[in-house]
Amino acid sequence: MKVNKKNSNKKMREREILDPSERERKVDELLYRGVVDVIEKEHLRNRMLSGDVLRVKFGIDPTGPDIHIGRGSTIKKLKEFQDLGHQIVLIIGDATAQIGDASDKESTRKMLSHDEVESNETRYLDQIGRIIDINKAEIHHNSEWTDKLTPKDWIQLASFFTLQQIVQRDNFAKRIEKDNPVGFHEALYCLLQGWDSVNIQADVEIGGTDQLFNLLAGRKIQENFGQKPQDIMTLQLLAGTDGRKMSTSWGNVILVTEPPSEKYGKVMRIADHLIPVYLESATLVPMHRIHEIKKSLEDGKGNPMEFKKELAYEIVKFYDGEESAQQAQKHFETVVQHQETPEEVPAIAVESNISVKELFDILKRTNLVKSKADAKRLMDQGAIKIDDKELRESDLNSTIVIADQPDGSIVKVGKRRFVRLVGKQE
Repeated sequence: MKVNKKNSNKKMREREILDPSERERKVDELLYRGVVDVIEKEHLRNRMLSGDVLRVKFGIDPTGPDIHIGRGSTIKKLKEFQDLGHQIVLIIGDATAQIGDASDKESTRKMLSHDEVESNETRYLDQIGRIIDINKAEIHHNSEWTDKLTPKDWIQLASFFTLQQIVQRDNFAKRIEKDNPVGFHEALYCLLQGWDSVNIQADVEIGGTDQLFNLLAGRKIQENFGQKPQDIMTLQLLAGTDGRKMSTSWGNVILVTEPPSEKYGKVMRIADHLIPVYLESATLVPMHRIHEIKKSLEDGKGNPMEFKKELAYEIVKFYDGEESAQQAQKHFETVVQHQETPEEVPAIAVESNISVKELFDILKRTNLVKSKADAKRLMDQGAIKIDDKELRESDLNSTIVIADQPDGSIVKVGKRRFVRLVGKQE
């Protein structure tokens, strides 16, 4: 198996070198903020303080079109490395995504096609670029080297591990105990992830706590190919809006691509005890402020609602900018806290008289409901109002008269979704 020769680590350019005390402070914060474990911590710390430019690896399988802020918090750690002058190496898992990482799964993950991976990748890179300077990152597809593996190469990689090590892996063991199938191909995933580390000569690899087995596999495979084992860093996983681990498959996510007001509103629904965790992992709020908030919550002092608003503001600010954060907070306070109609409501021009069924079409087109059936369900619950008057099942075959005034009629769906219906001008 041929491996590229490792480049000698470059020293940072003089202009990138911080005052020694400031560099030490930043390095120490990088090593503990949102971090669960570092292997080997002192080794990594010493290398970062020495001025070496480290190759920091992060692999991401484009298994869906959007990234949630749990994944975003891991990419935020890449930004901390990048801000200190290190080289970020992104591995787009176009090969591994077609196997599926089983690290956090209770069942076999669907194998993706090449076209699905390619479509998702474009959106992923755009979203990652909101967090790090994507132009300074080194980007690879792991098919660059995995497609060249021969049967002999696969056998060599597999020989570094025992069957007992694979089946004793926590999530595999649980599935086997429940008599849930474990695909043989799933056991190969860690081999490929480790092979990635060899091919890009990683100095550091980061990932969530659910990635520990794969990260350790990378160290072992590197050693077997004569490379110094990468240091690894595991980061705390964010819980989703329902308290379980944030996961797209569970629908409890806060997406990077969601409108600022949606992000803000979803953050406001998390459990109070998660506020410090989110602040530490998903924002740039100084640690001394986070410790203040954590102590206030533990002592029963302060208002959790205000702390959560501060958190929601900072998350929107991180992804969408300060102006968007201000608007999202104003929207929340107006619509949710004071139950008022926001100042800016999107307007749709309609005929002066429309049926309720036509209204359902409008609500579906403007994404205020998922479907006509969803609209009818909400109407039956009294959750659709026109100018503060509830629509009921008895109105299903009725005609709605759009108000003659220039501002038209306000349709409210649920607590936070609005559209303004304005009669077409002759």
